[in-house]
Amino acid sequence: MDKKIEKKKFPLKKIIPALLAIGVFTFLISAIYRDAGTSRLNVEKERLLIDTIQTGPFQEFTPITGVVQPIKTVYIGALEGGQVEEIFVEDGTFVKKGQPLLRLSNSDLQVSYLNQEANIVSQINQIRSSSIMMENQSLSLQEQALDADYRLIQSKRKLDRNRDLVKDEIISKVEFQENEDEFNYLKRRTKQLKKNLEKDSMFQDFQSQQMASTLDLMQRNLAISKASLENLIIKAPIDGQLSALDKEIGELISKGEKIAQIDLLDNFKVRARIDEFYISRVFPGQTGSFKFANEVHELVIKKIYPDVTNGSFEVDLIFTSTPPKTIKRGQTVSIPLSLSTETQAVLLERGSFYQTTAGNWIYVLDPTTNTAYKKEIKIGRQNPKYYEVVQGLKPGDIVITSSYENFNEKDKLVLK
Repeated sequence: MDKKIEKKKFPLKKIIPALLAIGVFTFLISAIYRDAGTSRLNVEKERLLIDTIQTGPFQEFTPITGVVQPIKTVYIGALEGGQVEEIFVEDGTFVKKGQPLLRLSNSDLQVSYLNQEANIVSQINQIRSSSIMMENQSLSLQEQALDADYRLIQSKRKLDRNRDLVKDEIISKVEFQENEDEFNYLKRRTKQLKKNLEKDSMFQDFQSQQMASTLDLMQRNLAISKASLENLIIKAPIDGQLSALDKEIGELISKGEKIAQIDLLDNFKVRARIDEFYISRVFPGQTGSFKFANEVHELVIKKIYPDVTNGSFEVDLIFTSTPPKTIKRGQTVSIPLSLSTETQAVLLERGSFYQTTAGNWIYVLDPTTNTAYKKEIKIGRQNPKYYEVVQGLKPGDIVITSSYENFNEKDKLVLK
């Protein structure tokens, strides 16, 4: 008797396709759900600039451009005006202190000096004449005083003799009284002459002082005039290299006009312009460096000029060690000027993305899916090479640093 075979309700051949269909359907549903509300853009990976976030030393600095100048420059001006009569040295010559550079002529100064000299000679002659007259007057008073003293002594002797004679009635009382009157007169005269001598002596002292002061003043004025004449010969104030001497024979130069300059070339400095944005962050003592002849040379800010012109201000930097031997005045050097001390930080390479995001977000790559997604970040300090990442990124993250201009701020980028 035959056995009845029952058919299976779900054969294996039908179960497998069904399961595959269910899986595909589930994946599609989950993908649609996952990407719901997400905008995406396909981009070519070869056109992107990519940076890997890392930790390293960070220091704020700003690049500045400086010009090499002599450590000291002395400007030479005309102390007196005049016409260039002779030029002793050529521009660019190394000169010594006190060496004549050029000579001016000024007829007014020369005439004035001669007139003052003549006046002084005249005054000296007058002073000498007055001095001789005073000496003669003094001698005359002294002779009168001596004569009065002598006559007083003689009169006293005669009076003493006649006093006894009048008692004996050898001479008359009238004669004795005459002798007595003469003695008293000579006595008063002698006293008066002594007073006159004292006053004359005081007057002579006063006059001598006045004449000496007048003579000294005139001599000083003459010395000033002579110095003015000597200033017509312009001399080097220091040792150094003469430059900017562009005067010609016969050229008129005004008083105070700049004639040339002398540069002290035993050392150099660098004068640089800095954007006014950094004026509150630049101080004496800040350092910078530049590479020259395969060597790095350190500089330090010595002086800050407060005037701001055309959006920038100037600083002077000096070398911390011996300047390069082959460096020349007028050379231009690029200097990264330090604005902070060196610290460890999470570093993000600078890129054009910042112009779109202002540093508030960035595209982070997911190597497993070959996509990039937006992520909020926070940037702190920055220098010409790096941004300091304060929040949102960690070392090892891969980010896109090139321009986002054509991405339209899509939420996701699909890399092709």
